Amino acid sequence: MAINLTTVPADGEAGDGARPAVLILPGGGYARQADHEAEPVAGWLAGLGIHAFVLRYRVAPHQHPAPLEDAKEAMLYIRNGAHGLQVDPERVGVLGFSAGGHLAATLSTAAATGLPDLDIPGTVPDLSILCYPVVSLTKEVHQGSVDNLLGLSPSSSLLASLSPDLQVGTDTPPAFLWHTADDEAVPVSHSLRYAGALMAAGVPAELHVFQNGRHGLGMADGEPGPAQWTALCAGWLQRAGWTPDTSIAQAASGSAGQQPAGHSGCPVWGSSGYPTCGGSLPPLFPEVLSCPGTS
Repeated sequence: MAINLTTVPADGEAGDGARPAVLILPGGGYARQADHEAEPVAGWLAGLGIHAFVLRYRVAPHQHPAPLEDAKEAMLYIRNGAHGLQVDPERVGVLGFSAGGHLAATLSTAAATGLPDLDIPGTVPDLSILCYPVVSLTKEVHQGSVDNLLGLSPSSSLLASLSPDLQVGTDTPPAFLWHTADDEAVPVSHSLRYAGALMAAGVPAELHVFQNGRHGLGMADGEPGPAQWTALCAGWLQRAGWTPDTSIAQAASGSAGQQPAGHSGCPVWGSSGYPTCGGSLPPLFPEVLSCPGTS
């Protein structure tokens, strides 16, 4: 089956050499595709000098493994260069929102489709960006996503196998995550669990929790707090060497690596050095603290 993929080339000259690429997976509870989490995000990445590919993966009535098959097909297509763009095959990432974040995280933890041609290392991204993701299918679940993806009576073993927080290993790629503390649709515990699992495995991760903001903000333009996520992410990508030069990331993110205004004195998660910015957080991990700049 042909996948539904939209390509947005990186800004800049065609002769600038191989660029990183990111596969974008919009949210929608595995029932639909959220357009505001698609092409607008691709345009932002293109402005950073990164090729972007938006995938409209199959959703209900299609069930697992259909969305994962589509995502893995897209990863191979991006790496193999059939699109005609110069893509660095060692720098192909994934960015997902909500249920698309779950799909991105299952890609990152090498969840199986049962198809030998797809269950290969080349379908695992080199980094992931997860925006208010659905992660756990066993704890504080987003029931709509579970029902649409797996039907009404999935086995406990299947639920666990598709809970990326339970599948993280030392070879899972680094991740940037953001969430809001008062998300009523997908609790912030989902991001906390995945980030905690990554850090416990020794995998680099950066997590930002903003005090307020509804679920499904997308680019979050004009939203106090969450609007900073693109700047913070641009800085993270620059530090990872995924932007063509420092000036592009700096222009998008202000001072890359610095805490945003009003967040001086943010505590860090354990000894990892990654700030968590938000109000009161669920006591899933005692080392996760709140940010005095927003309390």
